[in-house]
Amino acid sequence: MIYVDADACPVKAEVEKVGTRHGVKMFIVSNGGLRPSQNPLVETVIVPDGPDIADIWIADRATVGDVVITGDIPLAAKCVEGGAKVLKHNGEALMQANIGNILATRDLMADIRAADPFRQGGGKAFSKADKSRFLDALERELRSVKRA
Repeated sequence: MIYVDADACPVKAEVEKVGTRHGVKMFIVSNGGLRPSQNPLVETVIVPDGPDIADIWIADRATVGDVVITGDIPLAAKCVEGGAKVLKHNGEALMQANIGNILATRDLMADIRAADPFRQGGGKAFSKADKSRFLDALERELRSVKRA
């Protein structure tokens, strides 16, 4: 299965396209505001409002053989711990070998931003190259899962 942390996810359509080609069940999880897909392989899950409710829903279900799409590093860490494959929107794979460093860097940067109110900013914009890397990575992950 594929689980998508859909709030602010720029690759929902790409996930649906690749997931459909592979015949994989997909869960698009958010706290609202999304148009449900007519694709029978896609289930739109609307969770109640609240901090991290969508993350909790995904983390409680994602396991070995599943792929999770998220930019949320704490959610990614929980899913990796549960044995799921995790991809960021730019195609970067998050796994046991790198999730600890990525989580630590995220926490460090949050501390730096909190200490300096003028050092804010959101990072670089999502590009066509990011979308292409994501499509490649998702295709590889789904093939890998099918082989396993």
